[in-house]
Amino acid sequence: MGETMVVLCPAPGEPLEHAEQVGVAVGGAESNVAGYLARLGHRAAWVSRVGDDPFGRAVVRHVATAGVRVDLVTVDPAAPTGLYVKDPGPDATAVHYYRAGSAASRLEAGVLADPRLAGARVLHLSGITPALSASCRALVEHAVTDRPLPGALVSFDVNHRARLWSADRAAPVLRDLADRSDLVFVGQDEAYALWGTADPAAVRRLLPGPQTVVVKDGAVGATALHRDAEPVFVPTPRVTVVEPVGAGDAFAAGYLAGLLRDLDPVRRLRLGHLVAAQALGSSGDNAPVPPWAWFDRLLAAPVDAWSALDLTGAQVEV
Repeated sequence: MGETMVVLCPAPGEPLEHAEQVGVAVGGAESNVAGYLARLGHRAAWVSRVGDDPFGRAVVRHVATAGVRVDLVTVDPAAPTGLYVKDPGPDATAVHYYRAGSAASRLEAGVLADPRLAGARVLHLSGITPALSASCRALVEHAVTDRPLPGALVSFDVNHRARLWSADRAAPVLRDLADRSDLVFVGQDEAYALWGTADPAAVRRLLPGPQTVVVKDGAVGATALHRDAEPVFVPTPRVTVVEPVGAGDAFAAGYLAGLLRDLDPVRRLRLGHLVAAQALGSSGDNAPVPPWAWFDRLLAAPVDAWSALDLTGAQVEV
């Protein structure tokens, strides 16, 4: 559940100010996760709100093309679909948002009362949504506190967006929402910027509530800290990086797919890394994924083979 927007993208590596043409794409953290889960063979639905405009129709069509249910998306005739623009640079890609007053910012708690959501196993949210408006913050608070989807695991990606709210404003809100969730994803650098935590153990101490906290440390690896078990660390394989935007969503989807398939903690983290590798090697926010046979082979690799895994330049049939 969350906002998805139209994305305007110059050619890879071309600064926005010099671009004479841009491509039109679609991107949103939560729908990215839904799209990857659908491609990995799971049933996924996206709950959101779009404007009654061409951008809104493009967004819904794009998400549906990934195999995600979109019948729970509301069309708002009085507010526009959000927009963001990528600006590639030599060291990183900057993102400029045009989403104030968007249709998705008018989401309210009632959207999770829809009977078509009954039986959902996972509700995935992110820290982007509470930054959009007071009603969106109330919706996420309702989701993690009142649990309107009985039996559903609540997954929360901290996903702090500094352009939406400062770290000082966001830190207490995101900590509270994360601590009331069941599964939390957070980047180590993000956790340090928000809460001053220096390592995964410090993040876990700050968030004692969730059953599992997954701390991602870029090219180093990811650590899953479980409430009743020892931490599990899996290093990141070497990969080709074309565009980092969307890799965190891909990681979350891979981990969730592993959880839904009842994989052990190591394989959940490995699957997160492998799906993230597909996103990193693509210029789009939602990349194709290989067949399960490819994943199965690497998920079963011995520890030493995994530690030496190099996916740079790998040609994978998708």
